[in-house]
Amino acid sequence: MQIPVFDGHNDVLSRLGRHGSAAALSAFMTGEGAVHLDMVRARQGALAGGLFAMFVASAPDAAIAGNGQVSIPTSPALAQAQQTVGAMLSLLVRMERQSQGRLAICRTADEIDAAMAKDALAAVLHLEGAEPIDTDFEFLDVLYAAGLRSLGPVWSRPNAFGHGVPFRCPSSPDTGPGLTDAGKELVRACNRLGILIDVSHLNERGFWDIAATSDAPIVATHSNAHALSPHSRNLTDKQLAAIAESGGMVGVNFAVAFLRPDGRRDVDTPIDLVIDHLAHILDRVGENQVGFGSDFDGTDIPAEIGHVGNLQKLVAAMRVRGFGEPLIEKICFRNWLRVLRRTWRT
Repeated sequence: MQIPVFDGHNDVLSRLGRHGSAAALSAFMTGEGAVHLDMVRARQGALAGGLFAMFVASAPDAAIAGNGQVSIPTSPALAQAQQTVGAMLSLLVRMERQSQGRLAICRTADEIDAAMAKDALAAVLHLEGAEPIDTDFEFLDVLYAAGLRSLGPVWSRPNAFGHGVPFRCPSSPDTGPGLTDAGKELVRACNRLGILIDVSHLNERGFWDIAATSDAPIVATHSNAHALSPHSRNLTDKQLAAIAESGGMVGVNFAVAFLRPDGRRDVDTPIDLVIDHLAHILDRVGENQVGFGSDFDGTDIPAEIGHVGNLQKLVAAMRVRGFGEPLIEKICFRNWLRVLRRTWRT
């Protein structure tokens, strides 16, 4: 039996935005083939919904070196970031319109429930890196009115709000300063509006600043266990304990570099490593606080998964490992709905 999956992170808007054509949008609706996520494969894999990330690349974007390290680009300018995000917002609106009811932009947990009930893909807007946000937070109000319900203050680069963790393996996530004063004010503004705050891509000091500042659950939408893969992007057991205490959530990332102990970007990576990270995080945060955060269309994932149409392979792998059906349902979608409902307060 297929289990619906709510996914904590995908980059399909960034991917489609780079093409910027009606043909690319049409292909997303009818099935694109050599991508991670489109509407046809979403149905095949029982994807029920997820957080659709808006990300503004630097110019030029970071280039991954052969040793798995990355050079961190500078943050994009405010005007460029706002223009790019505006285009992505428009793109998702057009996706909803062209889907003829098969995709719904959701702003409340009840709307996600309603979309799932009618077998529509529930799309929640997420901002990956707050570069489009001015320090007076005027654009934050605009984005919230447009449907933004989840925000990561930084990507893996510095901006006005904090310092992203660079891509390094092996490395501690403790790589630099934490949130700026503006970053702490951004956290408070998100708390007031009921916007989920994502700690993925933050360095460790920024993580602890959010833990001390926020009154909402701590959520890592697409991060893994540092104890299993010593990548700077992954969470230490101490961080996982803080997430557990807050009633938060971890979405396990399918990125092979964050799954593998050696941090290599090798798609010949067994699907069992995803289950290993699930199990480790379950032991530290509890069965109500872990799910998936695939990073579809944003990274290299195990070839055995390949694309969203194969999500049920993960369900099968969990069954093989002895996960019971109630726990599998929690991991696949119920835990995400719980934390979103609690954070949004609606």
